[in-house]
Amino acid sequence: MFQSATLKLTGWYLLILMTISILFSAAIFQITSNEISVRLERLQVSLQSGRELFLPNNDATRVGEVGEASTHILMGLVYANFLIFISGGVASFLLARRTLRPIQEAHEAQSRFTSDASHELRTPLATMKAEIEVTIRDKDATKHDLEQVLHSNLEEVEKLSRLSEMLLSLSRLDHDKLEWTAVNLADITQDVVRHYNQPPKRITVKTTAHSLIEGNEAALSELVSVLIDNALKYSPDDSLISINLSRRNHHARFEISNSGLGIKEETLPHIFDRFYRADTSRTKSHQKGYGLGLALAKKIVELHNGELSASSAPNHLTTFIVSLPVIQ
Repeated sequence: MFQSATLKLTGWYLLILMTISILFSAAIFQITSNEISVRLERLQVSLQSGRELFLPNNDATRVGEVGEASTHILMGLVYANFLIFISGGVASFLLARRTLRPIQEAHEAQSRFTSDASHELRTPLATMKAEIEVTIRDKDATKHDLEQVLHSNLEEVEKLSRLSEMLLSLSRLDHDKLEWTAVNLADITQDVVRHYNQPPKRITVKTTAHSLIEGNEAALSELVSVLIDNALKYSPDDSLISINLSRRNHHARFEISNSGLGIKEETLPHIFDRFYRADTSRTKSHQKGYGLGLALAKKIVELHNGELSASSAPNHLTTFIVSLPVIQ
């Protein structure tokens, strides 16, 4: 589809370019021919008046010279337009590809997102449908059996609710305008950590510099929450999660590290893709997510003109670093 669109856009670019080139060539040819004719006529008049020559073939000579000069000019313009056609065609194709590349990438991302979202929505619904159908057909089902089915369905509904909330959050970040205020990243981090209500030694926060950044408080709280939730999900229950807040090169730096199995090097470039899960065996079975958290975090950081990176080594620390510009 995009190959055809690229060729069509190339054709339109080339048509516009050649139309302009031919119109300019026609104008140049007409002006140049008229100028040559006028100058030759003046030259002829001057020669005739100076030497008093009244040769019958002077007019024919002038017409011949004008015709030959016009032919040379026309051929030069034809060659010039041919070169413009070749070079313009190549340039138009490259420009068309560059113009359509963001649209193609967005279309592919949207198609991938729709496909993945449909798959994620279909799985809980299929589970609920199967459990309900089995229970309806079971004439000997007891009250306890019905309660188990309801509890199971309630878990699936909660999963669907979390998925819809994440999708809505991503959609809002894509289309809504955020309200910007001066925000203290250290205060937000402390509030989010308290919200998790973990043992005192589970999450440690070290602040070496207080920096104000301009951003949306709710979005930044969600960013910190996603990163802490990710660290809790992919680390042993008795391990330490350390958060370090500092300032470097006019940027507030949020660094969170956790121990665990780590992330493989080949999967690191993809962990911020929507619905991407590097290895579901690394997380606890009851905490499996949808692969949207880090994609949401990446989007929030990009909206705040910052950078988000990750590093990891097998059986070692996994570290996420957020860098956000501070208010000068």
